[in-house]
Amino acid sequence: MARTLVIDAHPDATSLCAALVDRYAAGAREAGAEVEVIVLRDLAFDVHLRRGLRADQPLEPDLVRAQGALIAADHVVVVAPVWWGSVPALLKGFLDRTLERGWAYRYRSNGLPQGLLAGRSARVIVTTDSPGWWLRGLMGDSAVRQLTRSTLRFCGLKPVRATRIGVVHGSTPERRESWLRKVSDLGRSDARRTPDAGKAMPAPREIASDAAV
Repeated sequence: MARTLVIDAHPDATSLCAALVDRYAAGAREAGAEVEVIVLRDLAFDVHLRRGLRADQPLEPDLVRAQGALIAADHVVVVAPVWWGSVPALLKGFLDRTLERGWAYRYRSNGLPQGLLAGRSARVIVTTDSPGWWLRGLMGDSAVRQLTRSTLRFCGLKPVRATRIGVVHGSTPERRESWLRKVSDLGRSDARRTPDAGKAMPAPREIASDAAV
């Protein structure tokens, strides 16, 4: 059975993103996938990479568990809004802290990066208040490119597909329901084409005690 990890990256539990996560997960389960959902707003962790990459920063237990979920997944889905051409600080902090150098990626002797999470596919679903011609034409699709190319593909995941939902501001209940149906269909179709990789499962990091965090 293929394993799908869905990451809810919106700070608000009543958001459209949260509803999209629920519908995608339901669709994937209907198609036979084993689904785990990580809700970032419910995790306890420091969103700041306090010393950049100059020193280790021990992972909180929730981030250790998140790394374990990423290792176990065959397919990873990130659902987030586009804010100021980027993603919420909550998601950026999660990525900064969780996708550690030496764990999610490393640099070869020639200076080129090597993704260490290969063997997994991914999908990025973003909501936006901007029309498509503005988001993709004038703004360069910055948030989607950040997530697909600079993060997930960089760490070895491929293919990475993208779905854009909008314009959200001023949308009708009927329009929102059509987006929810669309994402449910995506969950089913992604689950059907995601093979159970049968890959080796590296042991997740040992969870630190509260005193050590």
